[in-house]
Amino acid sequence: METNFWVLVLVGFFAQLIDGSLGMAYGVSSNSFLLGVGVPPAAASASVHTAEVFTTAISGISHWRLGNIDKRMVWGLLIPGVIGGALGAYILTNLDGNVVKPYIAIYLLIMGIRILFKAFNLPQFHEKEAKPALLIPLGLAGGTFDAIGGGGWGPIVTSTLISAGHTPRKTIGSVNFSEFFVTLTTAVTFLITIGITHWKVVLGLILGGILAAPLGALLTKKVSPKVIMMIVGFLIILLQIRTLYQIWF
Repeated sequence: METNFWVLVLVGFFAQLIDGSLGMAYGVSSNSFLLGVGVPPAAASASVHTAEVFTTAISGISHWRLGNIDKRMVWGLLIPGVIGGALGAYILTNLDGNVVKPYIAIYLLIMGIRILFKAFNLPQFHEKEAKPALLIPLGLAGGTFDAIGGGGWGPIVTSTLISAGHTPRKTIGSVNFSEFFVTLTTAVTFLITIGITHWKVVLGLILGGILAAPLGALLTKKVSPKVIMMIVGFLIILLQIRTLYQIWF
């Protein structure tokens, strides 16, 4: 692959800036770019998750230091997310991830519409206790589809929790913090099963992501929840419309 290294750095920077501030879309945006330049799905997902080990570590620490963390939410998502990440990575080495993409896209499109509706109709937000009955299956599904699709932890987990009424700032911080452990498990599983071959891609994404991670966490703390929800909702809808268009047309 002849893609310029500094282009990869820019991809990693903007992908992490979006992910750190909105709690989603690092894997979706960077993986879409890699697939577009011809990297095979399993190799693209492996490269993205290897880079994310470093970027999610910086992002998670930044959110923790800024007080964007709900410990109950983190523990509820972490263990099932790790299990799902390992399962999804193993499945992708034996299955075409494109098979499940339309179903994930339709689900996320509904979540994006629901978030926009709540943004315009719920001007005030309150702390809400994270329920294990929601977190456990959500973490498992998010980790599994994230590994299979090369991204999806944030869009699935963050969008579902925010649409259920959880405070955007704490949700985004908690999802980002727990994502490190999910990503680490996924990357290790890929390393064991298929290895990591595209090191130029990995290093470019890591450098760009590390530079952007602290800034993304700061934006989450400074921007109002309503604005975050509107941006998240529009972003999810646009991404899923694009995904469905590519699949169907």
